[in-house]
Amino acid sequence: MFGKGKINIIRTFALGLVFGGMIVMYGSFLMNTPWAMWLFMILGLLMVIASTLVYFWIGYISSTRAVYVLCPNCNKQTKMLGKVDECMHCKQKLTLDPQKATDVKTTPMKETK
Repeated sequence: MFGKGKINIIRTFALGLVFGGMIVMYGSFLMNTPWAMWLFMILGLLMVIASTLVYFWIGYISSTRAVYVLCPNCNKQTKMLGKVDECMHCKQKLTLDPQKATDVKTTPMKETK
């Protein structure tokens, strides 16, 4: 799942923040001094809050700015952020920019009089 499209990369980062925050909070129990315990608890809590903000942010972006396209490789619908992204299902490189497209076979247009 890691590395399949921009949306999933950001979601994976947010999930890592959640687990990292939990690990940091559990690490606070290994501390002998109260101030270090509080420091680890606050840092872990801030990481969990940051992951919540990242989840809200990517949810907003993926529902308002993402473009739905049909992947030519696996024929499944996927979301794209920006002009270049990957298919969430098969990792096919996708683009909305015709200048960067590689597999497009264009035929010259005939001039009409």
